[in-house]
Amino acid sequence: MDPFDTLLLAVQAALRRLVAAGRLPEGLPLDRITVEPPRERGHGDAATNAALTLAKAARMKPLAIAEALAEELAGEAVLASVEAVPPGFVNMHFEPSFVQAQIGAILAAGDDYGRSTVGQGQKVNVEFCSANPTGPLHVGHGRGTVFGDALAALLAHAGFEVTREYYVNDGGAQIEILARSIHHRYLEALGDHPGPVPQGLYPLEELLPVARAIAERDGGHWRHRLEQEWLDPFGREGVAWMLRRIKDDLAALGVEHDVFTSERALVEAGRVDAALARLEQLGLLYTGTLPPPKGKPVEDWEPVPQLLFRATAYGDDVDRPLKRSTGAWTYFAADLAYHLDKLERGFPLMIDVWGADHGGYVKRLQAAVQALSQGAGRLEVRLCQLVNLLDGGKPLKMSKRAGRIVTLRDVIDEVGKDVFRFIMLTRKNDAALDFDLAKVVEQSKDNPVFYVQYAHARICSVLRNAEAEGQGSRLAEPGEAALERLVDPAEMTLVKTAAFFPRVVVNAALQQEPHRVAFFLHELASDFHALWTRGNEDAGLRFLKTGEPELSRARLAMLRAVRQVLANGLRIMGVTPVAEMH
Repeated sequence: MDPFDTLLLAVQAALRRLVAAGRLPEGLPLDRITVEPPRERGHGDAATNAALTLAKAARMKPLAIAEALAEELAGEAVLASVEAVPPGFVNMHFEPSFVQAQIGAILAAGDDYGRSTVGQGQKVNVEFCSANPTGPLHVGHGRGTVFGDALAALLAHAGFEVTREYYVNDGGAQIEILARSIHHRYLEALGDHPGPVPQGLYPLEELLPVARAIAERDGGHWRHRLEQEWLDPFGREGVAWMLRRIKDDLAALGVEHDVFTSERALVEAGRVDAALARLEQLGLLYTGTLPPPKGKPVEDWEPVPQLLFRATAYGDDVDRPLKRSTGAWTYFAADLAYHLDKLERGFPLMIDVWGADHGGYVKRLQAAVQALSQGAGRLEVRLCQLVNLLDGGKPLKMSKRAGRIVTLRDVIDEVGKDVFRFIMLTRKNDAALDFDLAKVVEQSKDNPVFYVQYAHARICSVLRNAEAEGQGSRLAEPGEAALERLVDPAEMTLVKTAAFFPRVVVNAALQQEPHRVAFFLHELASDFHALWTRGNEDAGLRFLKTGEPELSRARLAMLRAVRQVLANGLRIMGVTPVAEMH
């Protein structure tokens, strides 16, 4: 139980005593109150909104409730002081012994510190990356991939049962273009001279290996065949080849999906028909025409009868087409089948991570999930904004002609997966992010990943020094350490910040915002580095105190706890904690 859960129980008990004493009315919604860290440290260690939340039901002024609650909490052993402040907050300061006890709680939990049961085992499907298998992953894919993977880890840490999924868009027009692109390269591999890559095809050099492999295996078998004969096998070969490349890049980024679902397989299994049959039963399909697209001259548009889904019945702006004029399914129809498949696999909560350019697609798919599940399922979409790739502050264009660094793998190979992952989580997903190749590898306090890793490595260094000096006994269990010796304000601040971690995990998971973990780790590292600097200036604050084994033991226990929290947070982000910096 984290310190804020402990205080919440104390606050609820105090309110019940006020009700029993007749100072508050009965029937108040005590389950709606919270105890959280205040926005500003100067306001205390914790604050509760109880008075503001209960004022309407109690028919009392918030400040009056806050004052009564503060008076009732004054005798709590875990609190040093309690204060009611306008308009009705109750600010609380922890008793030093309560803060010191958090060290033992952290070390006792170890790698599980910060885990919670708030998710109650609810199954959640997190679908992320899902790049079309028509080329290698680029940096933009990398941001959504890191966000999705960290979000999945965060939800798992908070007690959800998480499945990581990749949706393979291996059907449709883009796969036909891929097949034609490979066939062109295949003719080149045979020694023919088909000319420059035609406009509209993929000119990627990454297609050369698969084309050469087909040429080596099949020789000139496909040279003079009709397109209808080679289009499908070349497309399948290309998808398989590119998917292997994508999986290899994901492994380099430390990402492993649990499930890969094929769009083509869903269509071939009749899942689109099944989804539409369900909508038909619900009376949500009809043949009609759509209004002209916004901003397009009316004379350039012709109304065409289409099979439509009544998306407007579930909050969308317009009804959505399910078949093209050619008779082929739209991408939306395939997405209906895919999300119905996820619902039937037992995922009432689905989280899709998309690029920001897909923002206009959100409403229609959420409407579809509501319709298909009849309200039993929920789709949440997290959009990831663009990544601006820079080198020394100058934009780096993502094209082969611009030189190096055009693929995700290029960037990982240059800066390392830990640096890439951490930087991708230093901004909220819906805010644009600058990734400067020169800046992210700098060893300075302005580089967040270095700053946090350096804190972990510094602590490892102190612990190694303690062992090297023959002071291994100082690494005793916290119960054997005189933790009451930790009284300096900087020490108390460091431990308090470390003890915030379980609350950070819960809030970040519920808000689906893994960047909060990165922000927290930077704050914890800052508190540690500040204490380190003070120790350099004041010998009395050094971690290893000659002649004072009890104080040294207490400080080493504190450092072990901080190291544990840093490591746990980094692992949620998919970043490896390092023991040494090179």
